[in-house]
Amino acid sequence: MIAAATLEVRSAIVYATLIIVLVFVPLFVLPGIEGRLFTPLGVAYIVSILASMIVSVTLTPVMAYYLLPRMQQLHAGDSPLVIWLKRVDARLLHWSFARARGLLIGALLLVLVVAASVPFFPRSFLPPFNEGTLTVNVLLNPGTALSESNRIGTLAEQLVAQVPEVTKVGRRTGRAELDEHAEGVHYTEMDVDLKASDRGRAEIIADIRQRLATLPAASNVGQPISHRLDHLLSGVRAQIALKIYGDDLDTLRGLAAELRARLAQIPGVTDLQIEKQVLIPQVKIHLDYEQAARYGVAPGNLLRSLEQMIEGERITEIVEGNRRFDLLVRLPESARSPQALADLLIETPTGHVPLSKVASVEESDGPNQVSRENSRRRIVLSANTDGRDMSQVIADIRSALAAKPLPDGYFTALEGQFQAQEEAARLISLLATISLTMIFMVLYSRYRSAVLTLIIMGNIPLALVGSVIALWISGQPLSVAALVGFITLTGIATRNGILKISHYINLCAFEGETFGQHMIVRGSLERLTPVLMTALVAAFALLPLLLSADAPGKEVLHPVAVVIFGGLISSTLLDSLLTPLMFSLWGKPALQRLLAAHDSESF
Repeated sequence: MIAAATLEVRSAIVYATLIIVLVFVPLFVLPGIEGRLFTPLGVAYIVSILASMIVSVTLTPVMAYYLLPRMQQLHAGDSPLVIWLKRVDARLLHWSFARARGLLIGALLLVLVVAASVPFFPRSFLPPFNEGTLTVNVLLNPGTALSESNRIGTLAEQLVAQVPEVTKVGRRTGRAELDEHAEGVHYTEMDVDLKASDRGRAEIIADIRQRLATLPAASNVGQPISHRLDHLLSGVRAQIALKIYGDDLDTLRGLAAELRARLAQIPGVTDLQIEKQVLIPQVKIHLDYEQAARYGVAPGNLLRSLEQMIEGERITEIVEGNRRFDLLVRLPESARSPQALADLLIETPTGHVPLSKVASVEESDGPNQVSRENSRRRIVLSANTDGRDMSQVIADIRSALAAKPLPDGYFTALEGQFQAQEEAARLISLLATISLTMIFMVLYSRYRSAVLTLIIMGNIPLALVGSVIALWISGQPLSVAALVGFITLTGIATRNGILKISHYINLCAFEGETFGQHMIVRGSLERLTPVLMTALVAAFALLPLLLSADAPGKEVLHPVAVVIFGGLISSTLLDSLLTPLMFSLWGKPALQRLLAAHDSESF
């Protein structure tokens, strides 16, 4: 008996597992950050589901053989709760057969309404993180003295420390030259630790921004991991990066200032700042090649010597215990002024002459840096959002850019997390279409009927109804994490349809039933308990993720849990009613063909 029961469900379990594996194929093709985050989830899920399948057809029958005979309630029948559920389900099915077409049309309208609401979701690349720590950047103009930058940084530190939720503030001003993210002394970065409070994270960040607005500096407030992700995606530590490309630096700075004024009018845009490409005092030495030739001076040697004397040259290393210092030789500070350099004596074949004889030395303004990308000069306008839907902010920015074209030879590129979200959504949609096609082919190879295959796959939109409603209720944006939840749910929803349709076929093939309402009701009731048990077990497993939405480290998986939980509810409820109705309306011809050609193997 146990062997026969195992063989009856073996085929359905194997095909359901294969389909679940197929729906996870898109995760392994995701590039970039999203691939790094969700590919391990796909690997873990596939390995777990394959192990579960192997245990269910090998170890479970053996354990049943030894343990079931010892059960005192083996022949006690269903529990009172199951009896009540089956009675309600039977009444509902008998009531629905006469109203099948109306119920199916209503379900179709429900699916269409829910699908029409998807474009109105707020969009994001990943769910908002709650890291418990903030990163605050304070930028002064390049060339600011270290003492002044340290003074402003101290004021910023004190202002941030006054926020009630702040427990600790750490600050560093400037970054070393060999640092991975080298910065000048005009740049200050603070790490701010927060404690839990009644105020939300967005409210705390707004409070910090308001306090820092009194300083004569540009500020940017974010979170450590979020900043790193932004930097990986666009090269800028902000959610939005508007890059302006062109040839002339002055024109680029003018365009950046003009666009900054236009973007400042857009609701939701905050921390708006222009990349610090400014004019700073510089000493410029222009070599007169004719005069140099007249004095017999080699230009290359002269420029190299000047570089060594002005910038310095490392000649050795000094060791003091465990400490090591580079010994640098250069001109003293007093000898590096424009007038002192002009009087600097240089060696020539005819004797020493002042540098002013072969070069002009002047003090003027010049750019502190020249940034290039894709062989073009560029300047960056960066910004964050204050909580407004990112997709709406981006739409407004694009409208503002389109309203006034740039001069010939100049163009913009809008980058950031939204770009990664759009690309990931397009790729997942394409791969999901391929995955659904593969699921159709697998089901068709088993049932040899497009009708039965479509009835089983009809569970997918029924599951998406609950998922979309759950996302609206929870207030989650439509992120890559939510899309991964939809992918996971597709396999789970299809499995329920496979188990139910296969049981209908087996009842007719091996237990003498004939097609009709009695057979469909019997098959549905016999599969009611397994379907409810699998749904409840999955729902209970998701509860820790559902109840800890703001817990640090669980933000990425919370939308996945919301989508699956909502889909399990709608799929289980609607499948119990609509799959029997669809089979009663359109399943008879396909069932008769299968019975005419079937062998001894169960479906």
